[in-house]
Amino acid sequence: MDIKIAASILNADPINLEQELINVKDSIDWIHFDVMDNHFVPNL
Repeated sequence: MDIKIAASILNADPINLEQELINVKDSIDWIHFDVMDNHFVPNL
């Protein structure tokens, strides 16, 4: 089994998103983006 680690940006600081991604880039395989449109999924 090949295990992949995907980081979610849901809890990331949007002001410092670039730096947050730089901080984890060597530890993750993918970045997970959730699209919340307040129609199918409520905005948090």
